[in-house]
Amino acid sequence: MKKLILLFFLFPLASFAQNDLLDGMDTATRNEKVTSAFKGLKIVNLESTKLAAKGDLYFIVAHRFGSVKDGFEGFFGLDNANTQLKFVYGLTQWLTISAARSELAYDFSTKYTLLNQTTNGFPVTVAGFTSLAINNTLKESLYPKLTFDNRFTYVGQLLISRKFSEKLSLEVAPTMFHENFVDNVQQDNTQYAVGLGGRYKLSKRWSLNVDYAAHLNRASNSIYKNPLSVGFDLETGGHVFQMHFTSSQGIHEAGYLAQTTGDWTKGDVFFGFNLLRVF
Repeated sequence: MKKLILLFFLFPLASFAQNDLLDGMDTATRNEKVTSAFKGLKIVNLESTKLAAKGDLYFIVAHRFGSVKDGFEGFFGLDNANTQLKFVYGLTQWLTISAARSELAYDFSTKYTLLNQTTNGFPVTVAGFTSLAINNTLKESLYPKLTFDNRFTYVGQLLISRKFSEKLSLEVAPTMFHENFVDNVQQDNTQYAVGLGGRYKLSKRWSLNVDYAAHLNRASNSIYKNPLSVGFDLETGGHVFQMHFTSSQGIHEAGYLAQTTGDWTKGDVFFGFNLLRVF
């Protein structure tokens, strides 16, 4: 895994090698910003480096059905669903803010552009992402000494993407998050992960998306697992419709990074979708 992570970090840097013939090119052409590495604000669960344009308001409905492993008893996942309603606003061209609520958590976040990939110039787009989640699932009846700040989880990510061609874009996301309350005494409150994601354009409107997050200091006795998601994006005019299978029913960052319970090897996965509408 360490070699894989190193490869994702170093591969984009290879494009720093420049041919002397480029010295004669027009500066404006060489520094043109590369756009549309990702069409959605998220790859599947992992945030992409795409931001909302200034003044754009997104309304997002993200839905995860129950596990398909439940079979007929759970109506093949149609029961026990989790739905998140989210508003995202482009405060400036480089800063996006959002607020969301699901059955599992309230979630507030910011995403901001730090550096842009340019043609024959800087090789990657770099964005920062931070979020605060408020856990809805903790019950005072189970934890009598529970305080409000025990519900908080803080997430910080550095999103680094590169658009290699009109079809292929990849992203790596070093991540740190802190849970004020953990249900395992062997688990550190401060935890680390590396997210990996990619998009491959299949046609004018369709793309294949995959993302994964490797937890780096999970307790050895933890019941939670690394989330893996596979899906498709469909672009239809004013919105993007994302359909996917994922091992995480949690949609917010704290949910899928820290508390994924599904297991692809056992057929314990969740079908879901993200529907984005721009105003």
